[in-house]
Amino acid sequence: MEYKPRDIEKKWQQHWQQAGAYQVSDNSGRPKYYVLDMFPYPSGAGLHVGHPLGYIGSDIYARFKRLKGFEVLHPMGYDAFGLPAEQYAIEHGVHPAVSTQRNIANFRAQMDNIGFCFDWSREIRTSDPKYYKWTQWIFLQLFGAWFNRMTGKAESIDGLVRIFSESGNAQHPSPGLPADVFSAADWQSMPETRRQDVLMQYRLAYCGIGEVNWCEGLGTVLANDEVVNGVSERGGFPVVKKKLRQWYLRITEYADRLLSGLQQVEFSDAMKEMQSNWIGRSEGAEIKFEVVPQGNNGKLEKRFIEVFTTRPDTIFGVDFMVLAPEHESVGPITTPECSAEVDSYIAYVKSRSERERMAEKKITGCFTGAYVINPFNDRKIPVWISEYVLAGYGTGAIMGVPCGDERDHRFARQFHLPITNIIGPYYNGEEANPTKEAILENSGFLNGMKMRDAIPIVNDELVKMGIGTRRINYKMRDAAFSRQRYWGEPFPIRWKNGVAVPLDESELPLLLPEVETYRPGPDGEGPLANIPSWVAQELETNTMPGYAGSSWYFLRYMDPHNNDVFCSRKASDYWNQVDLYVGGTEHAVGHLLYSRMWTKALFDLGMIGFDEPFRKLLNQGMIQGSSRLIYRDRNDSARYLSAPQKDTTETLPIWVDVNLVDGIELDINALRNWKAEYQQAVFVTDNGKELTATDQQSAEDVFTCGVEVEKMSKSLYNTVNPDDLVERYGADTFRMYEMFLGPIEQSKPWDTKGIEGVHRFLKKLWRLFYDEARGSLWTSDAPTDAELKTLHKTIRKIEDDTERFSFNTAVSAFMVCVNELTELKCHKKEILSPLLVLLAPYAPHIAAELYQALGNDPGVNGGKGILTAAFPEFEEKYVLESSKEYPVSINGKLRTTLLMSLDATAEEAESLVLQNNTVQKWLEGKAPKKIIFVAGKMINVVV
Repeated sequence: MEYKPRDIEKKWQQHWQQAGAYQVSDNSGRPKYYVLDMFPYPSGAGLHVGHPLGYIGSDIYARFKRLKGFEVLHPMGYDAFGLPAEQYAIEHGVHPAVSTQRNIANFRAQMDNIGFCFDWSREIRTSDPKYYKWTQWIFLQLFGAWFNRMTGKAESIDGLVRIFSESGNAQHPSPGLPADVFSAADWQSMPETRRQDVLMQYRLAYCGIGEVNWCEGLGTVLANDEVVNGVSERGGFPVVKKKLRQWYLRITEYADRLLSGLQQVEFSDAMKEMQSNWIGRSEGAEIKFEVVPQGNNGKLEKRFIEVFTTRPDTIFGVDFMVLAPEHESVGPITTPECSAEVDSYIAYVKSRSERERMAEKKITGCFTGAYVINPFNDRKIPVWISEYVLAGYGTGAIMGVPCGDERDHRFARQFHLPITNIIGPYYNGEEANPTKEAILENSGFLNGMKMRDAIPIVNDELVKMGIGTRRINYKMRDAAFSRQRYWGEPFPIRWKNGVAVPLDESELPLLLPEVETYRPGPDGEGPLANIPSWVAQELETNTMPGYAGSSWYFLRYMDPHNNDVFCSRKASDYWNQVDLYVGGTEHAVGHLLYSRMWTKALFDLGMIGFDEPFRKLLNQGMIQGSSRLIYRDRNDSARYLSAPQKDTTETLPIWVDVNLVDGIELDINALRNWKAEYQQAVFVTDNGKELTATDQQSAEDVFTCGVEVEKMSKSLYNTVNPDDLVERYGADTFRMYEMFLGPIEQSKPWDTKGIEGVHRFLKKLWRLFYDEARGSLWTSDAPTDAELKTLHKTIRKIEDDTERFSFNTAVSAFMVCVNELTELKCHKKEILSPLLVLLAPYAPHIAAELYQALGNDPGVNGGKGILTAAFPEFEEKYVLESSKEYPVSINGKLRTTLLMSLDATAEEAESLVLQNNTVQKWLEGKAPKKIIFVAGKMINVVV
C-alpha cells in the first residue's frame, strides 16, 4: 500500500473539523493549559514558508500537552485593523472590510492545509463590531480610572474626585501637570471645564497635545519604529514632527510594576533586558540652572532650565548644556545672531525619527547664543542644541560633563569646547571615564571626596538650596493611542465644549461608519472628520491604533461569545494566564508592554485575577530567504551570466524567483516565461556556452545561480508558498521539515531541497506498517528487549525534547528510532502503536491513519482517537544496560575490548580476560603481575 499524504491529510482534516475535535470546554475537570500564538495580521500576500514556524511549534506543544492529559486552549484569530488594509483601499478602491475578509479566507485555507489544531469556534477579529465593542468598553474603563501612587494601582476616577473635594491634590500630585497644586476649596470653586481639565491629567487614557511623527502621504501619526531615515517604513513617504491633539495611555505610571513583573514571568534574559531598557528606569536629581538674562540691562524675568542627571556628583565638571531641539526654551533663549542657524538645524532634526537620532554616530549641534549659571560656582555655561538629546526623556536637557561621559566628550571635541577635569588621573585627555571611584578635584566643597560618596551630599545640598529635587526618571513615554486613519476602532467619546464626554455603555459598539474617501480631514484630523453626520454628533474623529485590539485579545479567547462582559470572571479564573506565548522578537517591546499594562489595569479594577498576561514566552527565530541571483553583463543588458562565469566581465547581480530554480540550477526556459525582459536574452552557462532565445536548455547546459541568505521578501523573489510544498510532499513532511531546520529560537535559511530527506523518513516509517506488494505487515508478537529499548529510549528523548521546545532534535530522534526499528525488522503493534502517539504532535495525519489501521480508536462517534491518547510512559528498566564493552589494556596500552556483564565480579573479569586470545598473545605464556579491574570502566593487565 503506497503512502499518499494528501489523500490521508484531507481525510483526517475533514474528519476532525466535522467532529469538532479541537473544541475545548471551560469545565472539563482536567488541568488547563493555554497555548497562544501572537495575533497575525492577514496581509494580502498570504503565508510564505517563514510564517508558520511559530505556529507549527505551538501546535506541536499544544498537541503534546493534550496527550499529557491537559485541557488545551489553542485559539486563533486576526489582528484585522491597521494601516496596510487602509492603504490598499486607497490604492485600489476596495473597502478595507472587503480586502480584509478576502485575506482572512486565504489565511484560513493555508492554515487548514497545514493541519493546525486551532479551536476555530473561538475565532475573533479585531474589526468585528462584536469584538471592538469590548475594546471600546475597556478604553472607557481606562478613561474612568487613575493610578493611585500611594496604593500602587489603578482606581476609579470617582474616588479621586472625592479626595479632591476633601483635601485637594497635595498628596496626589498631577502626573500630567506636577506644578498644578490646589486645595479642597480651590476644587470646590473650580468651574466644571477646569475640573475636567484637571482630571484629564490623571486619567489612564487621556487626551493632550503632543509632538508626533506626522506622515502626510499616509495621513496619520507613526510610531518611532515606523519611521526610517526620515520616511515612513511603509511606502517611503516623508515624515515630519507636528503637534496634534492625541490620545495617550499613561503607561509610565506602571513603569515600576512593569519592571518588577519581569521577575514573575519566564521570558528570555535578552527579552527581559529589551523590556527593561525600553522602560529605562534611572535614579538621580533634577537641577535648576538659571538662564543669563539678555537685553534690557538684565532686567528680564528670570528663566530656569531644569536638567535631570543620574550623576549630580559631577556638577563642577559641567562645561556646556545641551537642549533637545524641540525644547520649549530654545526659542525664547536663542539670540538674534544665532536664530537663523538654530532654525535651520531644527528643520533638519524634524525630518528624523528618534531611533535615527539615537543611532547617529556623527556629532551635530548648534549654539543658541545663550548661557546658564552653574548654581554651585556661578560659572557661565554655554547652551547648545543637538539631536542626541530627546525632548521625551528626562527634562529634554542635559548637562555636558565631557571628562565623564563619552558622548559629551565627543561633542566637546567636535565644537572645541573646554573640558574641565574633575577626576584627576582617571581622565587621560583622550576619552571620557564614567567612573564613580575617582577622588574629586576642581569641585569646590566636594574636593577630596570619592564620587559615589558625593552623590547624596550634592542631592542634600540641592534640596537645601531650593534648586533641585531627588527624582526617579523613565525613558519610556506615555503611549500614543490615536491614529488619524479610518480603519480602526472609533473612540467612544463626544466633545462637548472642549470636554471629552464618554458614551454610555449602552451606546456601544460605536460603529465605524462608511466613508466616501479615506483622505485626511482638515487640520490633520482623521477621515471621519470628512463625514458631516459624524462631526454633527461631536464624535472623536481619530481612531484607535492597531495595538488596541491586540492588547487584550488573549482574554476574549477565553469567553468569545459572551455578549454581557468582555470575559466572565469564571472563564478568566479557569484559563488564567497564557501558559505559553509564541511569537517573533519584532513584538518584543510595544505589544508586550501594552498587553502587560492593560492586564495590570484590569486586574487593579477587579475584572481579572492575574496581573501578568503571559507566563512563558517563546520567541521563534526567522526563516530567512535563500535568494537566487543571476548576473547581468554591465555592457550588455540582455546578457546574463551564471555564478561561475560572473567574474569574466563586469556584472550586476539580479534577483530571480527561487521557484524557477532547482536547488541552485536555473530553469532558463521557465525564467524566459516569467518576465518579458528575459525572453530574448542570452544566458551564459557554467561551461561558457551562450544560449539564445532559439536554443533549448539541455541537461549539459547547467546554469548555476548565486546564493544570498537574507530576509524572506516578495521584493527579493525568495518567498516559497507553503501550499506548493504541502501539495507536493504533504503537510506532515512540511511540519517536520520546518522543525528539522534548527532550534526554533534561531534564525536559519530556507532550503527547499532539504525537505526531501524528511519526506523519505515518513515513507520509511510507512514501510514499517505496509509493503507495497504484501500489504499490512504488523503483528501481535511480543517485542524483543532490543525493540523495547529503542521504543523507551525514544519516549524519553521525545518527551524531554518537546518539553524543552527542542523540536529539531526530536525530529532527529524519530529518524534514529525508525532506522533502528527497520534494522530490527520490527512490525509489532506493541512497539508501533506508542510510537505513533509520540509522533502525533509532529505529524498528526500519518500518525492518525496508521493508528487507526492498527485497530486503535479511530476517533469516531465523539472519540478523539490519537488526539487524546495517553502519552506513553517511559520505563527505565528497558533502557538499563546489562553489559558493557570493556577496554582491555596491556601495560596501559589499549589492545582489545571485551563484552562483559555489568554485574561481573573482579574474579569473573580476571578469568574472562585470561581466556581472551589477544591477551594470551601479549602474555607470551607468562602469568600477569597484576590485573586491575575498575567496574563499569576498564581493565588493565600488568605484565
